[in-house]
Amino acid sequence: MFGKDIGIDLGTANVLVFVKGKGIVLDEPSVVAIDNHTKKVLAVGNEAHRMVGRTPGNIVAIRPLREGVIADFEITEAMLKHFLTKIGGKSMFARPRILICCPTNITSVEQKAIREAAERSGGAREVFIEEEPKVAAVGAGMEIFQPSGNMVVDIGGGTTDVAVLSMGDIVTSSSIKIAGDTFDVAIMRYIKNKYKLLIGERTAEDIKVQIGTVFGGRQDEMDIRGRDMVSGLPQTITIRSEEVQEALAESVSAIVQASKSVLERTPPELSADIIDKGVFLTGGGALLHGIDQMLAEELKVPVLVADEPMMCVAKGTGMMLDYLDKVPTQRNKKLFRG
Repeated sequence: MFGKDIGIDLGTANVLVFVKGKGIVLDEPSVVAIDNHTKKVLAVGNEAHRMVGRTPGNIVAIRPLREGVIADFEITEAMLKHFLTKIGGKSMFARPRILICCPTNITSVEQKAIREAAERSGGAREVFIEEEPKVAAVGAGMEIFQPSGNMVVDIGGGTTDVAVLSMGDIVTSSSIKIAGDTFDVAIMRYIKNKYKLLIGERTAEDIKVQIGTVFGGRQDEMDIRGRDMVSGLPQTITIRSEEVQEALAESVSAIVQASKSVLERTPPELSADIIDKGVFLTGGGALLHGIDQMLAEELKVPVLVADEPMMCVAKGTGMMLDYLDKVPTQRNKKLFRG
């Protein structure tokens, strides 16, 4: 008996799982804690994320996906197996079809690694690989199967994917390895250089979420704790929104340039459609304060943040799973880059 179809948003920061007929059933960080000596997996997802930066020497919290692709195959497989078991056990998902999303510019070797990890962890009968911006656009409610231009900027944890779509396929696209993780590193580096204070990834992420901005107007501040590089002792400082804006300026500029590059390569008729409809922002990075205003100012087109931007790719996999049944089997592989 065949199991239910599953859609997986295999993100650098979070994994979301969509089960046909149930919706999004899992949303957890892409983190695995392992024992360095025995290589045994100790915790996965939320539990492992709580350990980041807080483990003894023999335990390490690993993020097996980097910049949208698999950095550690075995750990990724263990993570997927854990999540699939957690949402209902193997019996419920006997031989499912799995649709997984990936960035637009990954190599065939990287695609094969994603496919094999899914096959080995979930016992899938078929694995389809689909490009992330296309799925994000579908999840955001864009009519990409019509003969008109749609533009999406998907800012995830490891990559930012920019694409113009028409007739159900990508017309022009760009994928850069600058996204949420890059923002965190930029904040850590800025505080280290300016205040000689060392902070961890989680603190940097908290700063980004709570007081971060990239386009004027926000004037919040936040007390943060870290280790003073001079004395080696714990220290507390106050950081302001405008400092975060300064820290993120270079990274956000790269996203703007990638978006401009895609627009410049877009056929004029589709460009006209984009001016009418606007650009849709998806992914966790879409929630960064002021990024929609910054892109609108630079691209000279309306920019809209999708509803629940972090859920767009997962929702899109669910819609694409329905589409699988409407396409003749012999065309599935071609359609889904399989």
